[in-house]
Amino acid sequence: MSRYRGPRVKIVRRLGRLPGLTRKRPAGRKSGYANQSTPTTKASQYRIRLEEKQRLRFHYGLTEQQLLRYVRIAKRAKGSTGQVLLQLLETRLDNIIFRLGAASTIPGARQLVTHERVLVNDRVISVPSYRCKPADAIAVRQSRCRSVGNSSNRIGEQDHSTLYPHAGLAVRPVDRKWIDLNINELLVVEYYSRRA
Repeated sequence: MSRYRGPRVKIVRRLGRLPGLTRKRPAGRKSGYANQSTPTTKASQYRIRLEEKQRLRFHYGLTEQQLLRYVRIAKRAKGSTGQVLLQLLETRLDNIIFRLGAASTIPGARQLVTHERVLVNDRVISVPSYRCKPADAIAVRQSRCRSVGNSSNRIGEQDHSTLYPHAGLAVRPVDRKWIDLNINELLVVEYYSRRA
């Protein structure tokens, strides 16, 4: 199964606010989020867990296999599986670029990473799933045309040495209260309990 490339507002309408997926909000009479509407039938336990898993997957822009791999890694680690899972997802390079504010969504941050605009410890990293460690220096560089007045440069020549004002330092592991998502990660772990 490949990465989701369909309409994002439809997903937001079904699952609720997902700031990593899109900044757009549903408009018109269908503007009520899934969490705010009153259900006509009682949701099953499976459906509740499935929706939590989908919310987590769409927010971080993961495929099913990627999320399953992260759940398996979190189960083997010490500590609460749900909290370790969120820490693993929050230390992905594309998510850190999104948190720094260099991109408005995680897919936009992933594009910056794959276009080799991100430096980690003064090294270009082009893998969005790169796991950043504490004390990693992260910066985003931009390309812009050099000034026309400089006679030694051709017009349109790219200067890749300038940086965005978006630079940061990964200081310590992520705490659950810093993540502003309305997701119950324990339900995601329960969803994968038989597969992981």
